[in-house]
Amino acid sequence: MTKKTIPHTAPPDGGWGWMIVVGCFLVTVCTRAVTRCISIFFVEFQVYFGQDYSRTAWIHSIVDCSTMLCAPLGSYVSNHVSCQMGIMLGGLLASTGLILSSFATSLEYLYLTLGVLTGLGFALCYSPAIAMVGKYFDKRKALAYGIAMSGSGIGTFILAPVVQLLIEQFSWRGALLILGGFVANLCVCGALMRPINIKEDFAHYSLKQEHNPNESNQSIIPSSKCSPLGQDCTHKSLCYCSQKEYNFLLKSNFIVLAISFLFLAYGCSPPFVYLVPYALSVGVNHQQAAFLMSILGVVDIVGNITFGWLTDRRFLKKHRYTCYLIAVALDGLSCLFLPILRCFELLVPFSVTFGYFDGAYVALIPVVTGDVVGTSNLSSALGVVFFLHAIPYLVSPPISGWLVDTTGNYTAAFLLSGFSMIFCALLLAFAKLVKSLKHKQPARTVPTSDTKQEIWTNGDVTCAATDECNHKEV
Repeated sequence: MTKKTIPHTAPPDGGWGWMIVVGCFLVTVCTRAVTRCISIFFVEFQVYFGQDYSRTAWIHSIVDCSTMLCAPLGSYVSNHVSCQMGIMLGGLLASTGLILSSFATSLEYLYLTLGVLTGLGFALCYSPAIAMVGKYFDKRKALAYGIAMSGSGIGTFILAPVVQLLIEQFSWRGALLILGGFVANLCVCGALMRPINIKEDFAHYSLKQEHNPNESNQSIIPSSKCSPLGQDCTHKSLCYCSQKEYNFLLKSNFIVLAISFLFLAYGCSPPFVYLVPYALSVGVNHQQAAFLMSILGVVDIVGNITFGWLTDRRFLKKHRYTCYLIAVALDGLSCLFLPILRCFELLVPFSVTFGYFDGAYVALIPVVTGDVVGTSNLSSALGVVFFLHAIPYLVSPPISGWLVDTTGNYTAAFLLSGFSMIFCALLLAFAKLVKSLKHKQPARTVPTSDTKQEIWTNGDVTCAATDECNHKEV
């Protein structure tokens, strides 16, 4: 069966793109929102299995780690097989994992089913869906991502009280079984992901031919066979395709961004895992504790959409990087105040602040990554970005749980999370300062010719190709 691809020379910025946004929105509801709501099961698992904080926290850690660790696999399936097939397969795996988890008899069983199997399913869905939005939008990219990524907040707002109600009515086993059926809707989301090719997908491969005219015909790989999203690489060109898909790894800007993600991922996870247990520990009842997650979720939506809309404005479009690091810093700062908030009325402002800035920077992660690596490499880059989240997601909740068990309170855990996110922002600010100092040097002049040239920009690299190259692309 041949997969139909819609040819375009530029992102359409609308049309079927809005259906892609809807599909990505539903994917984030079924993946990230469900992952967040697993924290509502935390106390239930702890009481039922009679385990301490750190052992129980491994469940949330493993599902997050599996989702991020296997993200490059999701990108690979999307690039070389089909985005639609990858998301549908991921939906089946995630749904199966949640359903099997409802029959758990030990924490180790949950590590495998709810952690590994469900996380693997989420990995096959998440990064390909996000990358597809970047293929369909350019001028309104941040707004499109804001809407798509708001699914995480909306899903949390709706699912948190629903999951708590399901636990009360059907126990945690029944709640997991129902969530398994809900997550199966990822298969429907996958059907919406109609593939598209844009000019930038082929630019670098055509330029490779232009710059190496003396190479033998056997060593030249046709550009039509090597687009990162062309999904039709031959066996001979597979290594060349893989090399081109991941050439962004050598960019200094991407390396700094990648390092910052390690600290960001460590800092952002514990507040989601321990907000409900912390609220219960200071005397907040179960319904109010779940409502704090709902508030966080709905404000997360506002952060997604408003930051996406604002950073698409002309006066802020060139400053997306700065907006991103400010949002990360303020999110970390809010965590530093959490240990002194010891009643429901004071925890509500935390949920509002943390939720807003979390939504703000989450919406900008794919935008900032795309600005660094370019649209053609976005799917592969997001796979690497989410892969880098894996280890911090794996170790941060257990480390925080160990700190809680050792100290008897949550202060050290929340302070470590806050300082980690603030360090991430400081690292990015330092990198931006160094880059601005370098830009003060005289810019290199680009020689021109009589032949009309067309410019494509791929992140930090600007490539020039003649009309002859354009003709070859088409």
